[in-house]
Amino acid sequence: MSFRSFAIAITMLFAAACGSSSSSSPSSPSTPTTPSSTSTGPSVTAGIPGGASGLTSTAFGTNPLTVAVGTTVAWTNNDSTAHTSTADASQWNSGTINPGQTFRFTFTAAGTYSYHCTIHPNMIGRVTVQ
Repeated sequence: MSFRSFAIAITMLFAAACGSSSSSSPSSPSTPTTPSSTSTGPSVTAGIPGGASGLTSTAFGTNPLTVAVGTTVAWTNNDSTAHTSTADASQWNSGTINPGQTFRFTFTAAGTYSYHCTIHPNMIGRVTVQ
């Protein structure tokens, strides 16, 4: 393989990888993805346990969840009913996360982000990004 062919191949791989990363400021509700989706930075899972609709501050797993800037948080629905992960200040909105589905969001700025489930408003969480 020539150097030029190699450089083109690397450029194409880089472009493909960049196109699949999560956005930190979606312009519209994002479609939940399957657990096979990838991200380029660190990743943390916020599991939604069975019976989450009857929970409050433990409905999204660890709460508050503390992560570094650039971390992708993956909300995986392990419950038998649909939920959402929706930022109180509109930074993200997962749309419906059906059982077995995962929604990912990458935090690109430090701060404290409160969120809830729009279907079950008693389900609340907070992500602290440092």
